[in-house]
Amino acid sequence: MAVDFKVIIVGRGMMGAAAARHLSGMIEGVALIGPGEPIERKSHSGVFASHYDEARITRSFDDNVIWATLAARSLDRYSDIEAKSGISFFSEVGCLFAGPHARPGDRYLGRALQVSAALDLSVETLSPAALHERFPQFSLNPTFNGYFEARRAGHINPRALVRAQTKLAEQGGVTIIDATVASVRDEGAFVEVHAGGKRYTAERVLVAAGGFSNFNDLLPDAIDIRVAARTVAFFELGEREVDIFSSMPSTIVFGDRDEDHVYILPPVRYPDGKIYLKLGGDLETRSFETLNDIGAWFRSDGDPLERDLLVSTALELMPALAGCPTTSAPCAATFTKSGYPYVGYTGSPRIAVLAGGNFVAAKSSDELGRLGAVIMTKGWLGAEDFGRELTPVFR
Repeated sequence: MAVDFKVIIVGRGMMGAAAARHLSGMIEGVALIGPGEPIERKSHSGVFASHYDEARITRSFDDNVIWATLAARSLDRYSDIEAKSGISFFSEVGCLFAGPHARPGDRYLGRALQVSAALDLSVETLSPAALHERFPQFSLNPTFNGYFEARRAGHINPRALVRAQTKLAEQGGVTIIDATVASVRDEGAFVEVHAGGKRYTAERVLVAAGGFSNFNDLLPDAIDIRVAARTVAFFELGEREVDIFSSMPSTIVFGDRDEDHVYILPPVRYPDGKIYLKLGGDLETRSFETLNDIGAWFRSDGDPLERDLLVSTALELMPALAGCPTTSAPCAATFTKSGYPYVGYTGSPRIAVLAGGNFVAAKSSDELGRLGAVIMTKGWLGAEDFGRELTPVFR
């Protein structure tokens, strides 16, 4: 039978929009289906995404060569996406890691130094004295070293990146459908997608719904993921604080253990017109198994205990923030069994999945979208695209 589209992508987030843009240059007959950002988050009863924000850290410095490569490939295309779309989303302010002296191969920073050498990344090592002199905004452990990636690093605006990807996809012929997908079913010769009260058919479907991938009958087989709660804290900055922190890079500060770290975004202007400094961590252990639970989380302000911990940590690291009004917001991280994104087919030869950011994929979303497009056109990923490592794991 004739179908409406060759490929339908479910999910208009960072990966789905990127996949649509890449597919627009490969084939015709592509649709991208998903809802936009809720107008009123706390009363919204539908699905959410985690890109509703103005700043995410981007860098290639990483303790894993696959993640570092995915990030570097995406960074290679940032300027082209900005130029063609006319939408700016990348701020090249650099990315600083601070922590105990790194020994090659030992812990995160030691492994990251090995990966950076293998990939010939430009990362400057700063002694404790040089770290303090270069970045006086911080009050760090006086024994900590710095590892600074000045070029091709900083932060991206995820909302703006999605707008840019979607604009270029649409210009390339992709049909954009603003609706929530209620079900995806393999009907044998085609796939049937119900969204916004309408029925669409396609030869193949790519589900890129992030932490919501196992809900709403989107996949014939549930992927093995853990959807975890994350809270972020915001400091509203006045003129004095903007002056102090405006020159800081994106920053990740480690503690005595790798898991005891926080990430910090430089001052960024948000849609309410105010300038905020944001920080977060990954110490929360709460996970979600139902659509109701994750929806309730996104309608909240996050965990107040985690917020308080982040605020106190921020004041220790950046004492000049004292007195700034603070707020918090919820986020969710999708962790996979493998520790890598899932890019591949389900038990159906017509339905594939692209999901699993593992809390670090915003910077790599364009390359992950390209890999999703490759799956839709070629059917598989080769070794150069880490096909074995990115193979989905199902429950």
